[in-house]
Amino acid sequence: MSGPALRHADSHSAIHEAALNEARELTNLLDRLVNDNILDKALEVAYVIVEHWQTRTLQHAASEESGLYKELVESDPSKKDAIIELTRDHDLLRLLVKEIKVLLQNKQVDDEVVQRFQALILVDQLHNEAEEKILPEH
Repeated sequence: MSGPALRHADSHSAIHEAALNEARELTNLLDRLVNDNILDKALEVAYVIVEHWQTRTLQHAASEESGLYKELVESDPSKKDAIIELTRDHDLLRLLVKEIKVLLQNKQVDDEVVQRFQALILVDQLHNEAEEKILPEH
């Protein structure tokens, strides 16, 4: 069973918004470092951002998939297609993080890495909006 914060739109939205705002701030910092060609520091920041996505958003996604999503489908089978779509969003986030990690292993930190982090933000933002539409209001 998922915790109460995951089951209610307002508190769930707050969890999403906090993590997404942090990701935006870190990605903006990375973009500035890459543009200023401060690549050693940019590489450090990129690893921090990867850790952020893994520990905040992807860990949250795993909790949703193992608890909340199953509960939502059990209580309302008509939400099954929406849950499949939301799970696919999580898979896209995982894929992007995996690609970024490969690029960083090769010490590559450039616009391509920044663009993937920006894609993570966009996919997560759209995902959060869709998810909040199917959560109970209180």
